[in-house]
Amino acid sequence: MTLPLMPKATAVWLIDKTGLTFTQIADFCGMHPLEVQAIADGEVAQGIVGYDPVANSQLTAAEIARCEKDPETRLKLLPSAMPVPKRSKGARYTPVAKRNDRPDGIAFLLRNYPQLTDAQIAKLMGTTKDTIQKVRDRTHWNSANIKPRDPVILGLCSQTDLHGMVTQANDRLVREGHAVPPPPMPDAEEAA
Repeated sequence: MTLPLMPKATAVWLIDKTGLTFTQIADFCGMHPLEVQAIADGEVAQGIVGYDPVANSQLTAAEIARCEKDPETRLKLLPSAMPVPKRSKGARYTPVAKRNDRPDGIAFLLRNYPQLTDAQIAKLMGTTKDTIQKVRDRTHWNSANIKPRDPVILGLCSQTDLHGMVTQANDRLVREGHAVPPPPMPDAEEAA
C-alpha cells in the first residue's frame, strides 16, 4: 500500500483535526495503532508539526467525513498527479578485481562487433572513449598483455545488454544502408 508523505506528521494532523479512530489513522499512515495512541497522548512526536493531507491533495474532506461516520471504513489515498520518475542507469561500478579485465573485454568487442560505436562500448563496459581508443590503437599501458575475452564471461556486462547494443548497432547500419556484419564465430580457445 502507498503511504502518504510524512506519515507521522500526517498522523499528527489527523489526530488533531479529525474524529477518526486510531486504527483508521494507523492503517492510512502505515503505523501501529499503539504508536498513533502514543502520538495522541503526547508521548511520541511532540515536536512534529501536523501535515495537512487535504491541502496537499492526498485526501479529500469528503473521504475524511465518510470515514468519520463509519469507524470500520479505511481512508483511501488519492492517486498522485505527479508521474513516478524513471531512474536512469548511472555509472557502472566494476569491482577492483575485474578492472584489469576491462581492456580484454573492450578488445573482444572491437574485434567481434565492429558495428558498435565507441559510445555504445563505453556505456556497456562502464569505461571511457579514451580507453577504448587506446585499446584500438594498441597504445594502452598494458597492451602487451591484452587478450580479447568475452565481457559476458568476465562478468563486465550481461548478455542481454550486449545483445541489445548489437541489435541497436545493426538497426543503425540498416538505416544507413550498410551491410550488417555476420555474427562472430567462437574461437577454439573461447569455446573451451
